[in-house]
Amino acid sequence: MPIPPNRPDALRNRVFRGSWAVRTGLLTEDQLRSAAWRRLRRDVYAPAELAVDHRLLVYGVSMVAPEGAVFSGRSALVLAGGDAFATAEDPVEVTLPPGRRWRPAAGLRVSTSAANGDVVVGRFGLSRTGPVRTALELVRRLAVDDGVVLLDQLVHAGLTDLAGVRAAAVSLPRCRGSAVAREATRLADGCAESPQETRLRLSLLRAGFPPPVAQFPVFDDRGFVARLDFAYPELKIAIEYDGLWHAETGQFAKDRRRLNRLFALGWRVIFVTAADLHRPERLHARLATELAR
Repeated sequence: MPIPPNRPDALRNRVFRGSWAVRTGLLTEDQLRSAAWRRLRRDVYAPAELAVDHRLLVYGVSMVAPEGAVFSGRSALVLAGGDAFATAEDPVEVTLPPGRRWRPAAGLRVSTSAANGDVVVGRFGLSRTGPVRTALELVRRLAVDDGVVLLDQLVHAGLTDLAGVRAAAVSLPRCRGSAVAREATRLADGCAESPQETRLRLSLLRAGFPPPVAQFPVFDDRGFVARLDFAYPELKIAIEYDGLWHAETGQFAKDRRRLNRLFALGWRVIFVTAADLHRPERLHARLATELAR
C-alpha cells in the first residue's frame, strides 16, 4: 500500500528551497521527490496543487535571484496586480544592478540597469520596477501601435500614470526604442477598454477625423443609457466597437433596449467590427458620410 505523501503545515501554499526543507527535517529527499511537490527550478519547489501561473514562477525565481535583483517588465506588472499581463509561458523578467552578473537559466530574461530610485518593495519583500519605469521599458520594445495599446491597457487598469510615462519618455536620451516611446505616449489616452478600441481610435486619427470623445456617457429622463466607446456629442454620432461579448446570452436584448433609447435621443450609431479594422477605408467612408450630413 503506497505511503501517503508528507505535507508539513510549514510548507503549505508556499515556495521553498528543497535543500532547506531537507536540512530542517521537514522532508526527506525521497519525500521531496514525491508527487506532493512541484519542482519550479533547481532546488525550488512548491505544493503540486498550486496553479502554475506567472506569479508562482516569479516567487520561484525570487528564491534564487542574487542580491539587488529587481523584477521588471511583465513580471513587475504581475506583482503589481496585473496578473492578466503575463502567463506561465512568458519568461520571468529580472533587472540586475550594474556590475552584478547572473547566468540566465531557462524561463528567465535578465537585463542590467541602475534602479535610479524607481523601485517598489511589495509583498514578501519582493522588489519590482516602479509603474512608470515598467511601462516605459515595455513600450520601448514594441511597435508604436502595440505600445499605444499596452499603455492604454495599463492606464485603464490603474497600473501606471500616463502623464508620468509621457514625462519620462520626453526625458529619455536617444537610445533603442526612445522614439517609439515618445510617439506611443503621445498617442495614448488611457481611456480604451479593449485593444481594438485603441486601434479604432488610431485609425480615425490617422485618417484625419477630429478626435472623438472616448467613453462618453449618455443619459435620458430615465437615467443612464450608455457609455459610448467614441462619440461626437455635438453631432450625436456614436462609434461602437462590436466585439464578441455582444453575442453573450441575454446581451442581444440589452443591446436593443440600449439602442432604442439612443435612437429616441437622436443618436446615430456606427458599429465597427474586426473586419472593418482590416479594411478601414470602408469605415472611414461611412463615418465621413455621417459627419457630412
